[in-house]
Amino acid sequence: MKENRIYNFNPGPAALPLPVLEEIQAGFLNFAGSGMSVTEISHRSKWFDEVAEDAIARCKRLLKLDDNYQVLFLQGGASMQFCMIPMNLLPDGKSADYVNTGTWSAKAIKEVGILGKKCSVVASSEDKNFSYIPKNIPFNADAAYVHITSNNTIKGTQWAQFPDTGDVPLISDMSSDIMSRPFDVRPFGLIYAGAQKNIGPAGVCMVIIRKDMLERVPASLPTMLKYTTHADKNSMFNTPPCFAVYTLQLVLKWLEETVGGLDKMAAINRKKAEIIYGLLDSSDFYRGTAEKDSRSEMNVTFRLPDEELEKVFIQDSADAGFGGLKGHRSVGGCRASVYNATGTDAVEALVAFMKEFEKKKG
Repeated sequence: MKENRIYNFNPGPAALPLPVLEEIQAGFLNFAGSGMSVTEISHRSKWFDEVAEDAIARCKRLLKLDDNYQVLFLQGGASMQFCMIPMNLLPDGKSADYVNTGTWSAKAIKEVGILGKKCSVVASSEDKNFSYIPKNIPFNADAAYVHITSNNTIKGTQWAQFPDTGDVPLISDMSSDIMSRPFDVRPFGLIYAGAQKNIGPAGVCMVIIRKDMLERVPASLPTMLKYTTHADKNSMFNTPPCFAVYTLQLVLKWLEETVGGLDKMAAINRKKAEIIYGLLDSSDFYRGTAEKDSRSEMNVTFRLPDEELEKVFIQDSADAGFGGLKGHRSVGGCRASVYNATGTDAVEALVAFMKEFEKKKG
């Protein structure tokens, strides 16, 4: 299976661990002795119940979640959470604090306004084209919650430390760096992550919600848009995205049993980032776009001397077996997404290619 696979730097849907793909392949036609594919079994069956429960248990162990938190598997992607969060957790007459660090933060802020609710954009890095993470933010002590995007895939910035919001619950879109490093979950009232960047395939959004936040949910909301609906039924109110949840479970198993947990995963991710940023910092040909103290360990964004060279770089890299290096359509340039499943070997090979390209074109 390995010989035809490229070095995958796609930003999402992104690389999955090869052992996970091989395990799916091996049992695809006869899952767990059921005589059926995992895509054919009932979500009410003992087979899928074991999958879902194991995924929840592994998530809790990896993130050190206590019984105050519930893990949900929802559909609609992280984008659905942009509206579900204020619908469920922002009471009428109250305001929430949002930090704008780029495209996904801006989309979340927009949804609050569409709902006719109130929010304060207490900090923004738009003044420098979202190239940094704001500091010394004046949060409002009476805010319903504080919303941040932990990692910004398009601009290549990441919160190295999460902000201190006091008694105000912190909510974060962690779609692109969930499970990439350990962190203290206690300040968080809710964490959400579309799986397709760092923990699984497209189709499922993992929501981790502190149980006291469920007390805010209005009874008047549509059934499927209430967190309580899914919490009460352990994500089984309707048919969940079974295959996506199964793959996510295997990725968490790989993280826990093969990698050895989030401390070890963080060390690997740090090394990968250092290798690429080391090249960017030593080159006059490549230029990183994020400020050094705000750089993402997941999405390394960079430019070449001109756009024509960037087009050549992207084509030549694709021809050499490197996929996904084109920057987001809204900003251009180049981007290497080095999520958990993208190995150090892939990063080392990319840097070798980049050095050779610089020799030829620089």
